[in-house]
Amino acid sequence: MKLIVGLGNYGDEYARTFHNMGFSAVSRLAEKLGVSITKRNCDALIGEINLSGEKVILALPQTYMNLSGDAVVKLLAYYKLTARDMLVIYDDVDLPAATLRIRKNGSAGTHNGMRDIVAKIGTQDFPRVRIGIGKPPAYVPLADYVLSVVPQNMREAFDKAFDEASEAALKFTDGKLFT
Repeated sequence: MKLIVGLGNYGDEYARTFHNMGFSAVSRLAEKLGVSITKRNCDALIGEINLSGEKVILALPQTYMNLSGDAVVKLLAYYKLTARDMLVIYDDVDLPAATLRIRKNGSAGTHNGMRDIVAKIGTQDFPRVRIGIGKPPAYVPLADYVLSVVPQNMREAFDKAFDEASEAALKFTDGKLFT
């Protein structure tokens, strides 16, 4: 069994923001697979599918970004999974916009949602896909930037990044992401 978690903030006002890259990528994967992410469980919206005989859970925490660990720790316990059975997809200001970085493990960096997950599950030893959002302009506070709507002229590039992230998630489900 595998768990794919997309980080973001719930609510329509956050739907197209930089901070919701994880939600958007997992939603794109669900769309490709024909999965509905509507069931509530463990402080998250989830969808389930069997791929090549293995159950895959797609999850969007409903705890707001900075408390993502609350949902993740519950999901891991409920499904009796280890951290290595989970892939987390999220935004990263330290990467150029619409680029991906895929890692087997690593620190949470400056991302508060990831910091919360690492603190609450007690390990940073789990795979992740980071979607770059670029740095904010010098005159824009970081919190304002990550919660701002992605400009129209950047959406096509991010759509491609969501496709790439969803493909990486599929490779994760069949054990081919790091081979």
